[in-house]
Amino acid sequence: MDNLTHSLVGALLGQAGLKKKTGLAMPALIIGANLPDVDAACFFWLEGQEHLGFRRGITHGPPAMVLLPLILAGLLWGYDRWQAKRGARPEGRLRVHFGWLYALSFIGCLTHPALDWLNVYGVRFLEPFSSQWFFGDTLFIIDVWLWALMGFATWFSLWREKAGGDWMKPARVAIAVSLTYVGVNGVISEFARSTAGEMVFVRSQEAIASPVPLWFWQREILAPTFKHKHNWLVAHHPQSISHRGRLLSEHICDFDAAVSQTASNSELDAFLFWTRAPFAERAEDGSVLLRDARFYDPLVRDRFSVALPDVKCEPLNQEHSGG
Repeated sequence: MDNLTHSLVGALLGQAGLKKKTGLAMPALIIGANLPDVDAACFFWLEGQEHLGFRRGITHGPPAMVLLPLILAGLLWGYDRWQAKRGARPEGRLRVHFGWLYALSFIGCLTHPALDWLNVYGVRFLEPFSSQWFFGDTLFIIDVWLWALMGFATWFSLWREKAGGDWMKPARVAIAVSLTYVGVNGVISEFARSTAGEMVFVRSQEAIASPVPLWFWQREILAPTFKHKHNWLVAHHPQSISHRGRLLSEHICDFDAAVSQTASNSELDAFLFWTRAPFAERAEDGSVLLRDARFYDPLVRDRFSVALPDVKCEPLNQEHSGG
């Protein structure tokens, strides 16, 4: 999920009462909820699409869930000591308890891969012990409804606290409603995925129910065809599921042939490791672009593609491929 969502989750947990456990609890929860995204620094040393195979891996796995909170707790504890020595420590701050700082940093960090699992990009929970990707297919990566719910609840909780009212209840109610919202979306995705069986000539067991922006009750159904597993059909649930769907692209190339003609390189290897719904599309010059059906939107698709300029597109026989 996006970092605003991660931050709001940390803030709500604090406003639900956890911030009273120790001084600097809110920084521990909010920073901890974002900390696994330190892997975004890979953009400084990885090129092209290499980051696709690196993100949501080692910093989201079990060792990181132990070490990252420990580092964060140590830094916050040291910061409190440093302020105290300088005479700059706020008088109203609670006594800092390292054990609680670590526990809250740990809780914040745990929420991060749990949220990342909810979208179609996926997360590798078990790195470095296993590189298996896990996909929740439940929420779009930016969910404005969660922003609105959690943002309002955080503001209202802070306002009630300042006014001397019961400030924990709004945060706790918002957490319960958010969990219900996630659960409902999970049911919607599973039901939408089951409708892929209505599309003939597809491998319905491999179908993906991809959430769409804003309209949380809608899903884009992606499914590979029986004849060509790298030729994807798309339909929309609930409006336009049909017996065939439509081809995601009319300019499909033979994916296996294109990859077999390309020497192994770090960018290609990263794409093949990361991709879940791969296909090959003909570029304007007749060469090949490797794409992932999950991210074929014109606004983002070039960010998730690999160009093979020296490989000529070999068209597929699209008989029984839908559309």
